[in-house]
Amino acid sequence: MAKKLHILILQNSYVIVFIMRIYIFLLYLLFQAGLAFGQLKNGYEIDITIQDLPDSTVYLAYHLGDKQYIKDTIQLNGAGHAIVQGREALPQGIYMIVLPGRKYFEILMSAGQHFSVSCFYKDYFNTLKFIGSEENSAFVEYQKNWVKMQQHASSISKRIQNNRQNSDSLKILEPIQKNQEESMKTYLKSVIKANNGNLLATLVKALLPVDVPEFSTIGFTNPDSVRWIRNYLYNKNHFFDNIDFNDERLLRTPILYARLDAFFTNVIIQAPDSINKEIDKLIQKCSGNYKIFQFVAVYLFNHFRESEIMGQDAVMVKLADDIYLSGKADWVTKEFKSDLKKQIDLIRPNLLGKKAENLVMDSYKEIFVSLYDINKEFTILYFWEPDCGHCKEATPKLKDYYDKPKDYGVEVFAVCTTSDRAKWTKYIEDNKITWINGWDPTRSSHFDYYYNVQSTPTIYILDKNKKIIAKKLGVEEIGPFIENYRKYFKKG
Repeated sequence: MAKKLHILILQNSYVIVFIMRIYIFLLYLLFQAGLAFGQLKNGYEIDITIQDLPDSTVYLAYHLGDKQYIKDTIQLNGAGHAIVQGREALPQGIYMIVLPGRKYFEILMSAGQHFSVSCFYKDYFNTLKFIGSEENSAFVEYQKNWVKMQQHASSISKRIQNNRQNSDSLKILEPIQKNQEESMKTYLKSVIKANNGNLLATLVKALLPVDVPEFSTIGFTNPDSVRWIRNYLYNKNHFFDNIDFNDERLLRTPILYARLDAFFTNVIIQAPDSINKEIDKLIQKCSGNYKIFQFVAVYLFNHFRESEIMGQDAVMVKLADDIYLSGKADWVTKEFKSDLKKQIDLIRPNLLGKKAENLVMDSYKEIFVSLYDINKEFTILYFWEPDCGHCKEATPKLKDYYDKPKDYGVEVFAVCTTSDRAKWTKYIEDNKITWINGWDPTRSSHFDYYYNVQSTPTIYILDKNKKIIAKKLGVEEIGPFIENYRKYFKKG
């Protein structure tokens, strides 16, 4: 009996071991299958068919800010078919298939990057179809509906423009326009809801305009001004509510750049103090994501470096001090920082609102003159050369303004930037120039540093306290500026 029991136990042990081996083998097969499946879905693979575009070259491209870059060149075969693929997934965002003739259609690259797309070249927008990407199918539907809505809105706007002088027509058309705008907002919100959690919803939400509430102006003597101010402040303070500054997918779309550009160009008042306050708020919003922070910082730097609006060099100084020279912009080189510091050092002394640096130098009358000795309501500081092409046009215009009729509240302090005294003297005498003509050929007053004189003519306007109130404007702008300053800014 004991022997039979022992045999039975051994048999059962063999069975258990056998079952365990089968179980382990099955787990191994499942693991390998899962691994193979994962490998198939790694990277990206786009199956492209453009049926009436055989043996042609198209491109896979992507957005980055306001520019587009080619990712891959795609050669279509005789049937207009090709597969573009890569082992690593593409950074998510909006990509493009660029067709011959500068045509293109956009595709969303999100988590699922294995799908097929087909169309006819002659009517690619209306024939575009996706298989294996519900998100892109929804994107196509959204684009088609949105184009129709925009066309309808545009036709209403044109009718309003054509009937500006017809109050009866405006009473009919303006409510229609408002209803159309509300319909478009409602549609955007429906797309966001239907695609909640995916890239399409994020992009559409970023486009959604701010809903500014109706503000009560009862009890105010100037209701229109109050309403404008409240609308302005609300729109400014909530402009970025629908932007997720932690979502890097927005970098490879044109949307983030466009929203930044709209805000800093059209939304906020173009005064340095106002701009700098908004920059502080924006930098705080994107401080949690390095790549977004870098993108925003570079946008701001380029935007205000290229600005031609007077006084916005103060914004450049702020960006340099707070970001680029402070070490936060670790993507720039030491050489870049060194050059930037030199540029900022030339801008810093002559920002609007600062007291102008005093200049003491010899003069045409061979007596030393001081900028601070001028006791006038306004002083025009004019850096020029007798042979400068632009100066030959500007100097006579400035003389006309100075002489006809004589404005005794204005004085010109002109500084010649060349060392040819004979030419300088001859020009003054031939043209009967009577304003203060300063002479500093060795630049011992450092006028070129304090006033960043890198070209001529360069013009500054100072108030009676020698505060800089305008800079680098054209001669023809001097008269209107002083007139407006007297009207709107001069304190009683």
